[in-house]
Amino acid sequence: MSSNTEADDPIRIAFMCVQNAGRSQMSTAFAERERECRDLKDRVEILTGGTHPADHVHNEVVDVMDEAGFDLSDRTPREITLDELRSCDYVATMGCSTLDVGDVGEDVDVQDWALEDPDGQDLDQVREIRDEIEQRVISLFDEFSIAE
Repeated sequence: MSSNTEADDPIRIAFMCVQNAGRSQMSTAFAERERECRDLKDRVEILTGGTHPADHVHNEVVDVMDEAGFDLSDRTPREITLDELRSCDYVATMGCSTLDVGDVGEDVDVQDWALEDPDGQDLDQVREIRDEIEQRVISLFDEFSIAE
């Protein structure tokens, strides 16, 4: 657990990749659901972004997330800054990051999830990536919920 938060400060998590159009968007949706289910609305802040954001969330990602009950059609990829990342307790990169972890600082728990890019994949492949992301997000929430 990172030491840069006081007891009353929310836990900040960032999900980032290059385009912020697939894996990080799926991660963010699952994290929002976990935050809600665990009644951590006031305790957890969720950021997402990319180093070179795309124009829109990948269509195949929107489709498979819709199957799981999430509407990502109105989400817009955004750029994430180093300052935002430095303010986080946890940063999950998706395996495509151009991020130099040393730039973020030692207080941030950076986890590289090394996930396959869903862009252009067939829907079954994207579903597998989605399901793996869901499990990783649940595990991350378990990790810091225990640490509190």
